[in-house]
Amino acid sequence: MREMPLVLLALPVLTALLSVGAKNKKTLTQISLAGGGITAGLALWIAYTVFHFGPVSAGGRFIYIDSLSAFVMSLVAVVGLTAALYSVGYMGVEIAENAIPESRLKWFYFWFNIFLFTMFLVVMVANLGVMWVGIEATTLASALLVGFYDKKSALEAAWKYIILCTVGIIFALFGTIILYNAALPVIGEGSRSLDWFYLQEAARQLDPKLVKLAFIFVLVGYGTKVGLAPMHTWLPDAHSQAPSPVSAMLSGVLLNCALYGILRFHQITSHSLASGYSTRLLLIFGVLSIAVALPFIIIQHDLKRLLAYSSIEHMGIIVAAVGLGNRLALYGAFLHMLNHALAKPFLFFSAGNVTQHFHTKKIHKIKGAVLAMPISGTMLLLGAFAIAGAPPFNIFLSEFTIISAGFASGQYLPTSLMLVFITLIFPGMVYAATRVGLGVPPARIEKGEPSKWSATMALIPIIPLFVLGIYIPKSLDQVLQQVVSIFLGGN
Repeated sequence: MREMPLVLLALPVLTALLSVGAKNKKTLTQISLAGGGITAGLALWIAYTVFHFGPVSAGGRFIYIDSLSAFVMSLVAVVGLTAALYSVGYMGVEIAENAIPESRLKWFYFWFNIFLFTMFLVVMVANLGVMWVGIEATTLASALLVGFYDKKSALEAAWKYIILCTVGIIFALFGTIILYNAALPVIGEGSRSLDWFYLQEAARQLDPKLVKLAFIFVLVGYGTKVGLAPMHTWLPDAHSQAPSPVSAMLSGVLLNCALYGILRFHQITSHSLASGYSTRLLLIFGVLSIAVALPFIIIQHDLKRLLAYSSIEHMGIIVAAVGLGNRLALYGAFLHMLNHALAKPFLFFSAGNVTQHFHTKKIHKIKGAVLAMPISGTMLLLGAFAIAGAPPFNIFLSEFTIISAGFASGQYLPTSLMLVFITLIFPGMVYAATRVGLGVPPARIEKGEPSKWSATMALIPIIPLFVLGIYIPKSLDQVLQQVVSIFLGGN
């Protein structure tokens, strides 16, 4: 078992290399599906082991996986597998319509799997310095996917993504170096001074001034990658220009991997300082992000940019919930992280099918998607209600939990602002979705789904969105409680 985490890191790299060597599209598809299935299965098995038997380490503590690591790793595994499955139909349509040559498909799968590897690396390593390298690597791997279509708009989005996130990640590097200097007098030189586990144990002995400074740099640095306002400007461009399977990965799990970096520093900072310093900053940035997303959702004219701004909103909700700091709010934060990771790929899959069929992402040019594409159009409409927080879908339950926790803890002003912003965002999302979904489609649009496989992948995810809106399984509740305990002094 101790070597299985290292095998998990090797699997997506092996899948990527085999993809480059594939001779034809059929072989390439088989490699992608087999590699994705085995990788996801192993990741979930390791996570199961952590949740039931405790943390897992490997490679001389290069790898250390606790409940928080296993939780985010599970999200990466599930979303990565569903995106790989969806890619089969989506990229097939792109090749059939000459959007990309078939010869480039192997490079899509190569970078797709390298991207997957970098995200697993981020959540599995114990060393904060290596974690920084992993988060920077996610930018480099995914930027090539953002600009995959080689169009001017896609290349501009990719360069904007690289430049802004690299500048942000430099701030995070400064924060990491400052924390290392704070740890030297306490832990001593060596890798332990950047091991988040040992840093958390020694947190109360660290220089509080250095810890505060480190957290500010890290919050701004990794917050850029999370898409927190006002460092969010790269996100709508990148998410809207990438192929839809990549958009699902960016929104569903990449943002959570960057947030994972902030949460590790938040653990150390909150243990080091008794003043609630980091929670206040998280609450401020979280509420600000929801507020900034609001007007752009209401006036949005591009379908995929609409979903991207929705991601800014929901990452803001998660960060604000962590900032509220009490047990119920933390429980709601990680439930919301799960719910958003499941809902957003579902929406990007549906939107990908619709935009492929209508050959546009402009909302005013898409009409009657439900009639033209009964499965994808209907799922897009339902998905918009789900992501906007309508009952009985899962997003409503986690948002209700977070708002209830905020009022119960007496934090009336930030909680009231969150409630107002979320309420105002709801009609913006629903209005855009109804414009796209309802009405009569243009005469030039043929009725039917471009790919039955893609349509099926847009249909299946509606099940967990509905189930988790009315029922939280006991096993999931226990997992969430374990993750929450990490921030409340547990193991």
